[in-house]
Amino acid sequence: MNNTYTDLVKQTFHFPQEGVDLNKNGFLEFNGLDLKPIIEKHGTPLKLTFLPKIGININRAKTYFDKAFKKHKYEGKYFYCYCTKSSHFSFVVEEALKHNIHLETSYAYDIEIINQLYKKRKITKDIYVICNGFKQKSYTSRIARLINSGFKNVIPILDNKEELAMYKRSIKIKEPFKIGIRIAAEEEPSFPFYTSRLGIRAKDVLEFYVNELKGNENKYHLKMLHIFLNKGIKDDIYYWSELRKSITLYCQLKKICPELDSINIGGGFPIKHSLAFEYDYQFMINEIVGNIKSACKKAKVPMPNIFTEFGSFTVGESMAHIYSVIGEKEQNDRETWYMIDSSFITTLPDTWGIGEKFLMLPINKWSNEYRRVVLGGITCDGHDYYDSEEHINEVFLPKIKNDDQADPENKEPLYVGFFHTGAYQDQISGYGGIKHCLIPSPKHVIIEYDKNGKLTEWVYAKEQTAQSMLKILGYQ
Repeated sequence: MNNTYTDLVKQTFHFPQEGVDLNKNGFLEFNGLDLKPIIEKHGTPLKLTFLPKIGININRAKTYFDKAFKKHKYEGKYFYCYCTKSSHFSFVVEEALKHNIHLETSYAYDIEIINQLYKKRKITKDIYVICNGFKQKSYTSRIARLINSGFKNVIPILDNKEELAMYKRSIKIKEPFKIGIRIAAEEEPSFPFYTSRLGIRAKDVLEFYVNELKGNENKYHLKMLHIFLNKGIKDDIYYWSELRKSITLYCQLKKICPELDSINIGGGFPIKHSLAFEYDYQFMINEIVGNIKSACKKAKVPMPNIFTEFGSFTVGESMAHIYSVIGEKEQNDRETWYMIDSSFITTLPDTWGIGEKFLMLPINKWSNEYRRVVLGGITCDGHDYYDSEEHINEVFLPKIKNDDQADPENKEPLYVGFFHTGAYQDQISGYGGIKHCLIPSPKHVIIEYDKNGKLTEWVYAKEQTAQSMLKILGYQ
């Protein structure tokens, strides 16, 4: 019976896979990067961002839609938007913008990012800026200033009927400004609520248009219907039912609103969180495009432009978190703990908050025997652990030491990597702020191609210091 970790993986999955492979020395590679010299140089815990992956995924999605449009002879255009809330960092947003994309915002301070990008000449005033969220005055006033300053394709998505009045008071341009409407989608059956708190009820949209928008085409144009489903784009009855309802509403509205020309299907493309991950992106896009075309032809209305707002899909697979196992604890006859040199609560809060699973693999010791373990963080919180993978309810990792004590691999610690962690984790954990038990934020290293096409790395942030935390807490 083969019982090394390599045997376990190869008997269970197709391996190697895109983005993860072993080099000739038995060390894991991430997107072709040899992780061993990176760890030896920078230590752990470590956050690693591989920026080229962002462009790879953007262009993947564009290719999928291009193929679907050709397959169905679709007559609209496709627009790829990146939702900044997934990761607001300048190096992420600016990397995405290199690939001819547009942006989606969620809060007032996002508009300040738009202004800075324009000052740095990273965008022009022709870029689409889709403004989502339940908006306070600080948000709507910034949107109005953006439109008044000459941004031609800013589209505030009305989250409620009262929001329109704020723009009517604040937007001063001579030509009609653009708006959209978010449809309040029905939640999936397992959700505790029936209807999303965001958006306008579907049954109220037509009445709202007739009462508030129709006849004011010289002031504002309804250009977009927006739908977003929390569970994402999945091949199930719930998704197709909600999508078709939205398309039907678009067709009904288009017959009385000639300015309407776009439908925004939001985000929700999944990313690989397990070696067992399977998802047919091309099939799903083919079906989405086909459903929209079919409904429009049946209703005898023009096919709309299609917008998407991919966040996790854009940035998620570009990042890895790497830890060292600093201790092994046998707490009873069944449970072995591997203690890491950081905390899941502070660095990967989704593992704690919503039970999210990430692609987890050891970096080294693949030739060692494997065992079932629980990974523990170093905070004092009982919930600071990781004990199940997406495909099974267990975690298997190499033994820290083989019986052969002469094995040179036993001299180094076991390194464990969590991959595809680039979306939301820094935002949720409060990057650079106070963390549970004052666990510091890890060093963050960026890897990208320079102007000559060579890989280069630079340190975006050193490990957080005690002094920086004491200053926030008022001790300095």
